[in-house]
Amino acid sequence: MARYFITGGGTGGHIYPAIAVADALSKNGDEILYVGNPKNLEFEIVKQKGYKFLDVNVHGMPRRADFALIKWGVELSFAVLKACYYILKYKPDAVFGTGGYVSAPALISAKILGIPFMMHDCDAQPGLVTRKLAPSAKAVSVAFECACELINNKNCYVNGNPVRSEFKTLTKEQAREKLGLENKLTLCIMGGSQGAKSINDAAVQLLKQLDMQIVFQTGKKNFDRVIEQLLKVYPDYENNKSLIVKPYFDDMATVLKASDIAVSRSGSLSISEICASGIAPIFVPYPHAAGDHQRKNAKFMVEKGAGIYIEDAEINEKTLCDAINSVIVNLDKLQRNTFVIAKFDGVEKIVEQLNKIKK
Repeated sequence: MARYFITGGGTGGHIYPAIAVADALSKNGDEILYVGNPKNLEFEIVKQKGYKFLDVNVHGMPRRADFALIKWGVELSFAVLKACYYILKYKPDAVFGTGGYVSAPALISAKILGIPFMMHDCDAQPGLVTRKLAPSAKAVSVAFECACELINNKNCYVNGNPVRSEFKTLTKEQAREKLGLENKLTLCIMGGSQGAKSINDAAVQLLKQLDMQIVFQTGKKNFDRVIEQLLKVYPDYENNKSLIVKPYFDDMATVLKASDIAVSRSGSLSISEICASGIAPIFVPYPHAAGDHQRKNAKFMVEKGAGIYIEDAEINEKTLCDAINSVIVNLDKLQRNTFVIAKFDGVEKIVEQLNKIKK
């Protein structure tokens, strides 16, 4: 039995791949200790899973060179010292991190103390932590093949993002039955757990016009606003059995597997789950993502013939309607191309590579 530190947090794109790997290692009988920020989403998820949580207090790096940057540097230094203490106390055989600021203290500490570590980066444009620490890693896993070109490590593997087992096993018919939908053309509209105002505003104006089944995730903080708008343009929307509007779906695997087309932000995890579902995407990249990685993710997919994208500033009722019609015309081709990109064995490959680098 080996002992692993798993680290990554802040957003689902960092947390869920880390949890997927932790679960696989745990099933093999290995011991998992999770290093993260107790104020972030990872804390609740890790506690639900029952893994021991080792807290570090660290936040994202300020972009401007002012007092906030100095304060952050002091905070990071203390977090690294605390992570060093954890390593000396628990003596892990290896550390696995999914990039982002939350993983930095444990990965830096592993480098300082000579503990082998592996990293996974989920975006087409690798993040700052990945780029800086990759040369010292025993192995680096990436979701997109183009990311390898930007990483200075000879042991760079294109594994894809780990996805949940439901994406492999659930059929479209089963997914639609679970949602109470018929077996016909289905559109998913989503902007992440918090929603996306630009996508929501454009979609509301179209819901009454589209002749298809629609599953609309508004985001928790935007739900009331969307319903208020929707009642103005489509007051009897609740009588439409082909329309499901909710603030959030806990089971996105069922939603995506039930769908043929998705309107979505272009975070890496969303892309991986869209590809695993074999559906045709319309991407609306979040314009303020770090390193502009969402736009780069979307452009990668477009270059592969696996989607189209609309700039956030340009999405409205007309551009979204035109995009949906364009996707319908090319539906089979786009669905085939997304499914070709899907990688279902990412977890297994990462676990295999971790087993090779451990002490």
